[in-house]
Amino acid sequence: MAVSHQIDDALLEQKIAAIVQQILQREADGLFAEKIAAFVKENERRSRELSLMERIVRVEEELKSLREIEAARFDAAEKRFEVIDQRFEALQREMAARFEAMDQRFEAMEKRFEAMDQRFEALQREMAARFEAMDQRFVAVEQRFEAMDQRFVAMDKRFLTLQWTMGIGFSFLTLLMGLLKFWP
Repeated sequence: MAVSHQIDDALLEQKIAAIVQQILQREADGLFAEKIAAFVKENERRSRELSLMERIVRVEEELKSLREIEAARFDAAEKRFEVIDQRFEALQREMAARFEAMDQRFEAMEKRFEAMDQRFEALQREMAARFEAMDQRFVAVEQRFEAMDQRFVAMDKRFLTLQWTMGIGFSFLTLLMGLLKFWP
Protein backbone atom coordinates (compact mmCIF):
# COMPACT_ATOMS: atom_id res chain seq x y z
CA MET A 1 0.00 0.00 0.00
CA ALA A 2 2.70 2.22 0.52
CA VAL A 3 3.86 1.65 -3.04
CA SER A 4 0.37 2.06 -4.35
CA HIS A 5 -0.01 5.05 -2.26
CA GLN A 6 3.20 6.33 -3.65
CA ILE A 7 2.07 5.56 -7.17
CA ASP A 8 -1.20 7.21 -6.47
CA ASP A 9 0.62 10.12 -4.99
CA ALA A 10 2.99 10.22 -7.95
CA LEU A 11 0.10 9.98 -10.32
CA LEU A 12 -1.75 12.54 -8.39
CA GLU A 13 1.31 14.66 -8.41
CA GLN A 14 1.62 14.24 -12.14
CA LYS A 15 -2.01 15.08 -12.65
CA ILE A 16 -1.73 18.01 -10.31
CA ALA A 17 1.47 19.01 -12.07
CA ALA A 18 -0.27 18.68 -15.45
CA ILE A 19 -3.27 20.64 -14.19
CA VAL A 20 -1.00 23.20 -12.58
CA GLN A 21 1.00 23.30 -15.78
CA GLN A 22 -2.20 23.74 -17.78
CA ILE A 23 -3.40 26.39 -15.37
CA LEU A 24 0.00 28.02 -15.38
CA GLN A 25 0.14 27.75 -19.14
CA ARG A 26 -3.30 29.34 -19.44
CA GLU A 27 -2.42 31.92 -16.88
CA ALA A 28 0.96 32.47 -18.50
CA ASP A 29 -0.67 32.68 -21.93
CA GLY A 30 -3.24 35.14 -20.55
CA LEU A 31 -0.51 37.02 -18.72
CA PHE A 32 1.70 36.97 -21.79
CA ALA A 33 -1.24 38.01 -23.93
CA GLU A 34 -2.02 40.80 -21.47
CA LYS A 35 1.63 41.75 -21.16
CA ILE A 36 2.13 41.58 -24.92
CA ALA A 37 -1.09 43.58 -25.46
CA ALA A 38 0.08 46.06 -22.83
CA PHE A 39 3.57 46.07 -24.41
CA VAL A 40 2.07 46.56 -27.88
CA LYS A 41 -0.24 49.22 -26.51
CA GLU A 42 2.67 50.89 -24.75
CA ASN A 43 4.81 50.63 -27.89
CA GLU A 44 1.97 51.98 -30.04
CA ARG A 45 1.55 54.84 -27.58
CA ARG A 46 5.30 55.36 -27.60
CA SER A 47 5.42 55.10 -31.40
CA ARG A 48 2.61 57.66 -31.56
CA GLU A 49 4.54 59.78 -29.13
CA LEU A 50 7.68 59.26 -31.17
CA SER A 51 5.73 59.99 -34.34
CA LEU A 52 4.29 63.09 -32.71
CA MET A 53 7.74 64.03 -31.47
CA GLU A 54 9.17 63.50 -34.94
CA ARG A 55 6.35 65.61 -36.39
CA ILE A 56 6.93 68.25 -33.73
CA VAL A 57 10.64 68.19 -34.51
CA ARG A 58 9.90 68.45 -38.24
CA VAL A 59 7.41 71.26 -37.62
CA GLU A 60 9.95 73.03 -35.40
CA GLU A 61 12.63 72.56 -38.07
CA GLU A 62 10.22 73.90 -40.69
CA LEU A 63 9.37 76.81 -38.42
CA LYS A 64 13.07 77.40 -37.87
CA SER A 65 13.74 77.32 -41.60
CA LEU A 66 10.72 79.60 -42.17
CA ARG A 67 12.09 81.98 -39.53
CA GLU A 68 15.47 81.90 -41.26
CA ILE A 69 13.79 82.53 -44.62
CA GLU A 70 11.72 85.36 -43.14
CA ALA A 71 14.81 86.77 -41.43
CA ALA A 72 16.64 86.62 -44.76
CA ARG A 73 13.68 88.33 -46.46
CA PHE A 74 13.55 90.99 -43.75
CA ASP A 75 17.29 91.50 -44.08
CA ALA A 76 16.93 91.80 -47.85
CA ALA A 77 13.99 94.19 -47.42
CA GLU A 78 15.95 96.20 -44.88
CA LYS A 79 18.90 96.37 -47.28
CA ARG A 80 16.52 97.56 -49.99
CA PHE A 81 15.13 100.19 -47.61
CA GLU A 82 18.68 101.24 -46.75
CA VAL A 83 19.45 101.57 -50.47
CA ILE A 84 16.22 103.55 -50.92
CA ASP A 85 17.12 105.71 -47.91
CA GLN A 86 20.54 106.31 -49.43
CA ARG A 87 18.89 107.24 -52.73
CA PHE A 88 16.52 109.61 -50.93
CA GLU A 89 19.40 111.14 -49.00
CA ALA A 90 21.40 111.56 -52.23
CA LEU A 91 18.32 113.03 -53.90
CA GLN A 92 17.79 115.39 -50.96
CA ARG A 93 21.44 116.47 -51.09
CA GLU A 94 21.18 116.99 -54.85
CA MET A 95 17.93 118.93 -54.47
CA ALA A 96 19.44 121.01 -51.65
CA ALA A 97 22.45 121.78 -53.87
CA ARG A 98 20.16 122.72 -56.75
CA PHE A 99 18.04 124.92 -54.50
CA GLU A 100 21.18 126.58 -53.17
CA ALA A 101 22.35 127.19 -56.74
CA MET A 102 18.91 128.59 -57.59
CA ASP A 103 19.04 130.79 -54.48
CA GLN A 104 22.44 132.06 -55.57
CA ARG A 105 21.09 132.74 -59.05
CA PHE A 106 18.11 134.55 -57.56
CA GLU A 107 20.43 136.57 -55.33
CA ALA A 108 22.58 137.48 -58.35
CA MET A 109 19.44 138.41 -60.29
CA GLU A 110 18.22 140.40 -57.31
CA LYS A 111 21.54 142.28 -57.23
CA ARG A 112 21.20 142.93 -60.96
CA PHE A 113 17.64 144.19 -60.46
CA GLU A 114 18.83 146.41 -57.61
CA ALA A 115 21.58 147.78 -59.87
CA MET A 116 19.00 148.30 -62.62
CA ASP A 117 16.68 150.00 -60.11
CA GLN A 118 19.53 152.29 -59.10
CA ARG A 119 20.25 153.05 -62.77
CA PHE A 120 16.58 153.75 -63.40
CA GLU A 121 16.43 155.99 -60.34
CA ALA A 122 19.55 157.83 -61.52
CA LEU A 123 18.02 158.13 -65.00
CA GLN A 124 14.77 159.38 -63.49
CA ARG A 125 16.63 161.95 -61.38
CA GLU A 126 18.66 163.01 -64.43
CA MET A 127 15.54 163.20 -66.57
CA ALA A 128 13.71 165.12 -63.84
CA ALA A 129 16.65 167.56 -63.64
CA ARG A 130 16.63 167.93 -67.44
CA PHE A 131 12.87 168.44 -67.51
CA GLU A 132 13.20 171.05 -64.76
CA ALA A 133 15.94 172.79 -66.77
CA MET A 134 13.71 172.63 -69.85
CA ASP A 135 10.80 173.95 -67.82
CA GLN A 136 12.99 176.82 -66.68
CA ARG A 137 14.03 177.45 -70.29
CA PHE A 138 10.39 177.41 -71.35
CA VAL A 139 9.59 179.81 -68.53
CA ALA A 140 12.45 182.05 -69.71
CA VAL A 141 11.24 181.78 -73.32
CA GLU A 142 7.71 182.46 -72.18
CA GLN A 143 8.95 185.53 -70.27
CA ARG A 144 10.75 186.68 -73.43
CA PHE A 145 7.54 186.22 -75.45
CA GLU A 146 5.63 188.17 -72.81
CA ALA A 147 8.27 190.92 -72.98
CA MET A 148 7.99 190.87 -76.77
CA ASP A 149 4.20 190.95 -76.50
CA GLN A 150 4.52 193.99 -74.24
CA ARG A 151 6.85 195.59 -76.78
CA PHE A 152 4.37 194.89 -79.57
CA VAL A 153 1.57 196.30 -77.45
CA ALA A 154 3.71 199.39 -76.80
CA MET A 155 4.52 199.61 -80.53
CA ASP A 156 0.85 199.22 -81.38
CA LYS A 157 0.08 202.11 -79.04
CA ARG A 158 2.82 204.16 -80.65
CA PHE A 159 1.59 203.36 -84.17
CA LEU A 160 -1.96 204.07 -83.11
CA THR A 161 -0.88 207.39 -81.64
CA LEU A 162 1.19 208.11 -84.74
CA GLN A 163 -1.72 207.10 -86.96
CA TRP A 164 -4.09 209.39 -85.09
CA THR A 165 -1.56 212.14 -85.07
CA MET A 166 -1.00 211.76 -88.81
CA GLY A 167 -4.71 211.51 -89.46
CA ILE A 168 -5.40 214.59 -87.43
CA GLY A 169 -2.44 216.35 -89.09
CA PHE A 170 -3.63 215.43 -92.63
CA SER A 171 -7.18 216.36 -91.74
CA PHE A 172 -5.97 219.68 -90.37
CA LEU A 173 -3.87 220.26 -93.48
CA THR A 174 -6.75 219.31 -95.75
CA LEU A 175 -9.02 221.61 -93.82
CA LEU A 176 -6.45 224.34 -93.97
CA MET A 177 -5.98 223.92 -97.68
CA GLY A 178 -9.68 223.93 -98.21
CA LEU A 179 -10.02 227.12 -96.22
CA LEU A 180 -7.15 228.72 -98.01
CA LYS A 181 -8.80 227.99 -101.28
CA PHE A 182 -11.92 229.74 -100.29
CA TRP A 183 -10.27 232.71 -98.79
CA PRO A 184 -8.44 234.81 -101.01
